[in-house]
Amino acid sequence: MDKQSAINIANVLSEALPYLQRLHKKTIVIKFGGNAMVDEKLKNSFARDIVLLKQIGINPVVVHGGGPQIGNLLEKIGKKSEFIDGMRVTDSETMDVVEMVLGGLVNKSIVNLINHNGGQAIGLTGKDGAMIRAKKMELTRTATESQPPEIIDLGHVGEVTTINPSIVHTLDAGDFIPVIAPIGVGDDSASYNINADLVAGKMASVLGAEKLLLLTNTVGVLDKQENILTGLNSKKVKELIADGTIAGGMLPKVNCALDAVNSGVKTSHIIDGRVEHAVLLELLTDEGVGTLIKS
Repeated sequence: MDKQSAINIANVLSEALPYLQRLHKKTIVIKFGGNAMVDEKLKNSFARDIVLLKQIGINPVVVHGGGPQIGNLLEKIGKKSEFIDGMRVTDSETMDVVEMVLGGLVNKSIVNLINHNGGQAIGLTGKDGAMIRAKKMELTRTATESQPPEIIDLGHVGEVTTINPSIVHTLDAGDFIPVIAPIGVGDDSASYNINADLVAGKMASVLGAEKLLLLTNTVGVLDKQENILTGLNSKKVKELIADGTIAGGMLPKVNCALDAVNSGVKTSHIIDGRVEHAVLLELLTDEGVGTLIKS
């Protein structure tokens, strides 16, 4: 390494210092999904980021998705995936596959990757320690004025009712990294498949997290000229939704991020998971790689 390269590295470390000081002993909840979960290079850089955060005194909590992996296994067993308004219809047989994929294959592969890079990760689902209590999600569609709204049955698709964070606190205190699959349990002991963004947002709120990071397959929230927007607050977000700037698949992510900051999380970040070391770049540099939303 030449002298200039060494100086550049020193400058980067120096730039990170105030962020390291601000985040020391704070909790960061990170939703892991999209391209970052399927690209080997990105998976490895994510794992190294998480291990580094723990090493420098930050408490990362990982919540992961796994929709494509669920779809692949369903296809292999000859079961067709059905979606309504972007949500997977989940009958009992599909729920068994969801539990096998999210709670087993995907969860343990993330745990293994973090451990391989020097961390101490523990894999959980929301059923462990009754951590995530859930109820059946009711989806309604507005009918004509003369007819009542139609109730759509999505099966074992759920929403969070409560989260008991004690198991996460215990793992954090023991220098372990929690890796959580978004499966909840109902009062009837039934399992429920829950959107990973929603679980991450609720988890961040309950833990009193400093930050919520949502990894996506986009550069962040864009204006109509496709410039990245950041430093958004509740008022500005509502304006962008009203004029159609925020729409489609970005809308639920933004609402999730906004709900988190309105529930006590300091800031939410929608970041580009297709960028190597996106987590470190967003947390520890001046530039960042996404959209910041604050209360």
